[in-house]
Amino acid sequence: MKIPLRLFLIAGILAACTSSIKLPVENTPISSLQPTPMSVRATRSWWEDAVFYEIFVRSFYDSNGDGIGDFNGITEKLDYLHELGVTAIWLMPIQPSASYHGYDVINYVDVNPDYGTLDDFKHLLTEAHKRGLHVIIDLVLNHTSDQNPWFIDANNNPQSPYRNWYIWSDTDPGYLGPLGAAWHPGKHGWYYGIFNATMPDLNYNNPVVTAEMEKVVQFWLNSVGVDGFRIDAANYLIEEGQKQVNTQSTHKWFKGFYSAYKADNPDAFTVGEVYGSDAALASTYTDDEMDMIFNFELAADMVNSVNGQTNSAVDSAVVFAGQSMPDWNFATFLTNHDQDRLMTQLGGSADKVKAAASMLLTAPGVPFLYYGEEVGLEGGGLDELKRRPMQWSAGANAGFSTVTPWEQVGPGDQIFNVTDESKDPTSILADYRELLQIRNQHAALRQGDMDLVTSSNAGLYSILRVSRGSESANGVDEAVLVLINLTNAPISNYDLSLDKSPLAPGSYQLVPLMGSGLTADLMVTTGGEFAQQQPVSEIPSYGTAILQLQPDPPTGK
Repeated sequence: MKIPLRLFLIAGILAACTSSIKLPVENTPISSLQPTPMSVRATRSWWEDAVFYEIFVRSFYDSNGDGIGDFNGITEKLDYLHELGVTAIWLMPIQPSASYHGYDVINYVDVNPDYGTLDDFKHLLTEAHKRGLHVIIDLVLNHTSDQNPWFIDANNNPQSPYRNWYIWSDTDPGYLGPLGAAWHPGKHGWYYGIFNATMPDLNYNNPVVTAEMEKVVQFWLNSVGVDGFRIDAANYLIEEGQKQVNTQSTHKWFKGFYSAYKADNPDAFTVGEVYGSDAALASTYTDDEMDMIFNFELAADMVNSVNGQTNSAVDSAVVFAGQSMPDWNFATFLTNHDQDRLMTQLGGSADKVKAAASMLLTAPGVPFLYYGEEVGLEGGGLDELKRRPMQWSAGANAGFSTVTPWEQVGPGDQIFNVTDESKDPTSILADYRELLQIRNQHAALRQGDMDLVTSSNAGLYSILRVSRGSESANGVDEAVLVLINLTNAPISNYDLSLDKSPLAPGSYQLVPLMGSGLTADLMVTTGGEFAQQQPVSEIPSYGTAILQLQPDPPTGK
């Protein structure tokens, strides 16, 4: 949901590193050079290993030549998404709405006719599932459209059975909400709408409203077959007087919601939007309320680091996140539909965009990519400009439609598009594909714990990812070292140190999964410690080295 606060987020650090030697990308555990044991993987939910891709249906692909993206258009592009390496899709609101964006719902159990029919959507689900892609949809619980029949009846008639589905006052209570004006004049009194007058808040102190929304959830999970929901504006759900954000009543409601949707489908997934959240706040929602919350703070500090060319901001965010939520059970991202595009925030630098993607896709948590991020779409300011049509080619209308699209195509479409970048091994798209392949094939990057490695050079960000399993020696399956240059110059003057880690003492060969350059063995002492190590001779500007650790064989054998 759009909020009138500017959040500077994005992440930093990847690289256009062209390797001189490319080794096979394999999920090779340290101990036995065998894949991660299935007994370990079997305990994980599907979303814990997923990479999500956020789609604004209106802007993705127009299949019928009306200038508006649609369900069938997404279906036509599923192979592209599968080949990109994402494993799940989040669709922004698909229900009938009074606005172009859809965050004011008129009917919760139907689809927007601009996007096609319910059968078209079910066909999309079927084809996505055939390719192993899960699909979640936006669920706007906090408010409806003022054009929703419930609100129309409630506004026209004080005796309406829907009157108590909303929040009313005979007079203007006179206080503001966290986003500005919260009380709006109706035909018979004042109603509460935390976003604006066209989006009246639902009254979840009324159990009938809760029961109705549980029916909505059952419809989409059981009758239609979606795999879960992204919960819009979760932190505003229930007010306690003038306390309007993150109330105990909201937490209590989500506990009941969690039990209800898990009863419908234990494999259903929810991720919540709690605007501005960090790991500490995310942890308050994820025990038994939602499966996951977006970590806004981490994203903001990632972009601060790549823009500032120093690791201080992201290092602090990583330390805080690890202390507040050591299981890293939150959703990570660079930008979303409410924020200026990644390419725009990073000044049009493709190298910085690659660096940001590298930081995101080597971090723990579950990553969410915003459509077009992988090819360098630009856009900022007005929300519509952040949600422009996808750039598929350098042809007319960027290949999005055969007619003038609902919103103008952004700048750079002659260069930054899927067709041309697919032919260029140094493109943003090529880097995203490589990073996603590496993440999907290496348990350490999907499942592993993370240790922040201290670098003597503030321009270098370094982490160690280690996945564990009881069936492997020392409990370690795979270890991967990630080095990301945050600066616009090569880095060769640095050393790395780590006070402790799960690694067994010994010497480790470093096998490049991404990046190039001469490597030296990593020497680990008791307690998994290492100090003053320089594993790679040089990391290019905005470059990334992803290195798998493999123990040297014992000497004298």
